[in-house]
Amino acid sequence: MFEQLLKTFDTGNGYWNPLVWGFAFLIIFLIIYILRGRGNPSYKRGTEQTKVFLSGNPEYENKELLHVKASNLYWGWVESTKWVINTLKKMHTGRANDYILWFTFMIAIFMLLLGVI
Repeated sequence: MFEQLLKTFDTGNGYWNPLVWGFAFLIIFLIIYILRGRGNPSYKRGTEQTKVFLSGNPEYENKELLHVKASNLYWGWVESTKWVINTLKKMHTGRANDYILWFTFMIAIFMLLLGVI
């Protein structure tokens, strides 16, 4: 019975041997254990070392104070493409019929281009 469990099986896509897999997991575990043991010994829990680094900004209790709004983050891009955004806002009606019409129109153009090329 035990011999059959340790037998190498041909799966059609490769071979399966429990001893080889067990040995591989043991080697991987030892490598991970050695690498973890080489960590920085001066690390101390519950000190300044465990705080999140926020590019030098203090960490506030109220997380909303740290939130960067997208309007601030993308201000330059929005200002430079304001004419495109305003045009798209005018075209955006929220009705599914309009989107299906645009989709059909774009597919027709795409098919024409494929047919010509």
